[in-house]
Amino acid sequence: MDRRSFIRASALGGTAAAATSLAAPAIAASHARTLTFVTTWGRGLAGVHDAAQRVADSINAMSDGSLNVELKAAGELVGAFEVFDAVTSGQADMYHGADYYFVGQHPAYAFFTGVPFGSTAQETMIWYYQDGGKELHDELGEIFGLKSFIAGNTGAQAGGWFNKEINSPEDFQGLKFRMPGLGGQALGKLGASIQNLPGGEVYQALASGAIDGTEWIGPWADEKAGFQEITKTYYTAGFHEPGVALSVAMNRDVFDSLTPGQQKIIEIASLESHQWNLSQFIANNGAALARLQSGGVKVLEFPDVVWDAFAGASREVFEENMSDDIFKRTYDSLQASIKSTSGWLAQSEGVYTKQRARVFS
Repeated sequence: MDRRSFIRASALGGTAAAATSLAAPAIAASHARTLTFVTTWGRGLAGVHDAAQRVADSINAMSDGSLNVELKAAGELVGAFEVFDAVTSGQADMYHGADYYFVGQHPAYAFFTGVPFGSTAQETMIWYYQDGGKELHDELGEIFGLKSFIAGNTGAQAGGWFNKEINSPEDFQGLKFRMPGLGGQALGKLGASIQNLPGGEVYQALASGAIDGTEWIGPWADEKAGFQEITKTYYTAGFHEPGVALSVAMNRDVFDSLTPGQQKIIEIASLESHQWNLSQFIANNGAALARLQSGGVKVLEFPDVVWDAFAGASREVFEENMSDDIFKRTYDSLQASIKSTSGWLAQSEGVYTKQRARVFS
């Protein structure tokens, strides 16, 4: 009997035994299936850890006692960047994180977090649930024995915190900057020395001078992290992550061993966390930005010449990965969805918001 069959048989046997011993609908705690849930987030990191906790709490509540998700923050069982291997190996049952941390396993994972000049949060949802993104995520996960769902979203991320103003592409030369994913690779082409650090380590690296700047998320999470205590130069719009999804990935053998109802609970808990988390970030960012500015933070935009350099470097990074079939199909799928979606949004919502600002300014 192979491992998957053994797990499935064991799960079915346990379910049958539980059914014969219960008269009440709630399942006794002794029969609950425990799922070990590791994350890339330090406990308490604003928004991102909240999204993971939301998934765990929702699964526990909706499963009516049949599942017991035990959440382990980064470092409590495995390190932040070790969660992928922990779940594929069976050391843990599921993880929550930003899938672009795992472009070393496959570059296409970047699309399920955020890519340079990619989709906004709304466009991501449309692509994922209506235009084939979810199916591509599943196909990619199957290579590694994972079942994945998007399960959180930060919205558009800020350009980041710098120890100096950025007035030209040359200002990135030699700059030690924290930025994961394909955005980091693009910035590296402009001469920056890219560091890929877990969120819980970024403040100390910036404070010590180990890095000269960092992107993290946006005003609310950045304020909570305390970066304004170190530098006052903040770029609010970035090229690298315009609508960042977070993900749940489950060991596929473990997922297959669950009942169809339990599988659906995990899918729904992930989707609900995505929507709840996006609203959490957007609701908090405006007030946080105002507080940062009142505290002396200088809010800036990159000049056009820098945006042009971002675009050129990003095209190079995409082109370098186009020989991979899944990467290319995912890129083409996302671009087609963005083109279709943005045309309508520009002519409907775009016109409306412009007119609303004009007549109710």
